[in-house]
Amino acid sequence: MANPSRRIRILFVCLGNICRSPTAEVVFRAAAARAGLAHQVEIDSAGTSEWHVGNPPDYRATAHAARRGYDLRPLRARQVSAEDFARFDWIFAMDRSVLAELAALRPNGVAGHLGLFLDQAPDLGVSEVPDPYDGGPDGFEHVLDLIERGAEAFAAHLVARP
Repeated sequence: MANPSRRIRILFVCLGNICRSPTAEVVFRAAAARAGLAHQVEIDSAGTSEWHVGNPPDYRATAHAARRGYDLRPLRARQVSAEDFARFDWIFAMDRSVLAELAALRPNGVAGHLGLFLDQAPDLGVSEVPDPYDGGPDGFEHVLDLIERGAEAFAAHLVARP
């Protein structure tokens, strides 16, 4: 990494900040720790909507994540703000509709990266993390599978940076 004394700030964003983005926050935190990056990154998550602000992650996301050793319970939903664009170096949307909302909110002149999270793992063959909210247990497991692979790929990318 170019400057190990400077923290890299990463924000994961979905619609309500109760399923995909808090999962990505916690999964990436674990991937960063395994890659030796824990003290070099700041990781957060947010949603584009205000529907769930202050609420814990969805109980199904929490339960499925716990089965894999991830603890989402301490997190609380928040809405993305204009200030986030200046604060974070990497802002990752979980799907194209969230990316479009973020692009519309993004202030002019902000230099950080804004893109789809799974673009960091092109070998997956998909670029969006689907919203599991209205589905069954398989959807939450699929989200975890995609996010774990994306997190490992992005952590490897950060380690390999000059």
